Amino acid sequence: MDLDHLRCFVAAAEELHFGRAAQKLEILPSAFGRNIRLLEEDLGTKLFLRTTRNVALTEQGEELVRDAHKLIALADGIRARLREKFRPRARKLRLGAIDSAAAGLLPLLLNDLRKEHSDIAVQLFEDKTIRLLPRVLSGRLDLAFVRAPKSRDPRLLFRQLFFETPVVAIASKHPLAKRKKVYIKDIADQPLIVPDRRSRPHSHDLTIKLFEEAGFEARITQAADEKQTIVNLVAAGLGVAIVPSWTSRMSVKGVSYLRLATERTSNRLPLAAVWLRDSRDALRDDLLETLMRNLDRYAAQA
Repeated sequence: MDLDHLRCFVAAAEELHFGRAAQKLEILPSAFGRNIRLLEEDLGTKLFLRTTRNVALTEQGEELVRDAHKLIALADGIRARLREKFRPRARKLRLGAIDSAAAGLLPLLLNDLRKEHSDIAVQLFEDKTIRLLPRVLSGRLDLAFVRAPKSRDPRLLFRQLFFETPVVAIASKHPLAKRKKVYIKDIADQPLIVPDRRSRPHSHDLTIKLFEEAGFEARITQAADEKQTIVNLVAAGLGVAIVPSWTSRMSVKGVSYLRLATERTSNRLPLAAVWLRDSRDALRDDLLETLMRNLDRYAAQA
């Protein structure tokens, strides 16, 4: 019996709505539904009664809920005890980060951390928020830097850090590339390359919001999953993109980054740190201490 399948089952039992449960666990609805189906196949019984409007537990599902909570709590407790027992020997910190934080914040933070704790080894896992949060929940990551979702698992503790400034990525040969800053009206007629909303909702929605507030409709011609892909498409002259300023550290020939003139603080991308609530981890706390002590300096460069 797979623990990830059980976590999906418990979330669905609590929400009685597969879409909300998938959002709560920050996984795609298709993957969520597959986990429920595999669990039902493994147990040889239906756990939910589903119609087009309602989701309800079967008698077998009602019985499993109690045991599922106990199994998950037991597994989490065992993992936490073993991590605590062996962590002092390993001195390894496992960090996750979205791409812009990996390019901008992490080099600054880790440089400061190693000045104070030279014996700490860091393993960095770069991915999207939707994939990082389950890794924190399962104990595979000690801490991650993410875009905090609206719906948050109560087992996770989020600490808002600062906002990343959006900039416009544009082909260096484009006439606008000679400017130091642009307004939305300057790029209103340009084809837009945006992040896929399923995996990067904050970045996608910010682009749409900026155009709407300026009184324009975004001319979206291409969606892409990865920032590197987006920047490469810009370099090829296929459009412009609004990206976090730290994305400019991803060196791509033929791309210029222009400051986007916007006065609203809300029109920026929030960055948060997240870790397991009520967990004890001396290495993680060392990193958090260094982070908070230097936070204003990091924020000034975002």
